[in-house]
Amino acid sequence: LNSKLIMMKLAIAALLAGSAAAFAPAPMVKTSSAMNAFTVDNMPGALPPMGFFDPLGFAEKADEKTLKRYHEAEVAHGRVAMLAVIGFLVGEAVEGSSFLFDAQIAGPAITHPGQIPDGWDALIVTMIGAAEAQRAQIGWVDPANASYDQPGLLRDDYYPGDIGFDPLGIRPTDQEELDLMITKELQNGRLAMLAAAGFLAQEAVDGLGIYEHFEVSMIESADFGL
Repeated sequence: LNSKLIMMKLAIAALLAGSAAAFAPAPMVKTSSAMNAFTVDNMPGALPPMGFFDPLGFAEKADEKTLKRYHEAEVAHGRVAMLAVIGFLVGEAVEGSSFLFDAQIAGPAITHPGQIPDGWDALIVTMIGAAEAQRAQIGWVDPANASYDQPGLLRDDYYPGDIGFDPLGIRPTDQEELDLMITKELQNGRLAMLAAAGFLAQEAVDGLGIYEHFEVSMIESADFGL
């Protein structure tokens, strides 16, 4: 059972490492095909067999500025979800052995925030607020310069998600490869949003951690000879 659990952890680590390139930001280059006119026809993220998936028709009813806001929201939520998935897996994998908080934090990841000592939650909220303020300064029009009926208006020269963060310098210079990387990030983000929601729901239902679910699944499979 232990060897199976180790192999499962290695497989998860390989998947996370393989998708790391998809975490790169959207392009800062204004020559991108997506940078000209932001429309349904040139938005990245559409892949067969689904194509452009919009069953409720939100995009059809949106103008270019609203469409950019939708895309910004999807990219931001996808990035947060990717970090959340990693946080779930890493947080539960190192519980009881981490140097943080005297290794006292344990149990399912959804219970970890409540175990953090007083004061740390304020620090975390402050850091999140600072990051969001920086993102707003880069991409958003100053509310004082925007019409009251256009809340959250993005700058004309801002591409959704492009905050200039590329510390590893992995953004391709070739336009086709760049567009492909943008699509990879979107697809990984969409998968992560579903995964994070699944993690939250499953742990809330039975109080077991993610790795505990894998262990239970392996034991059940062994009992039934699967």
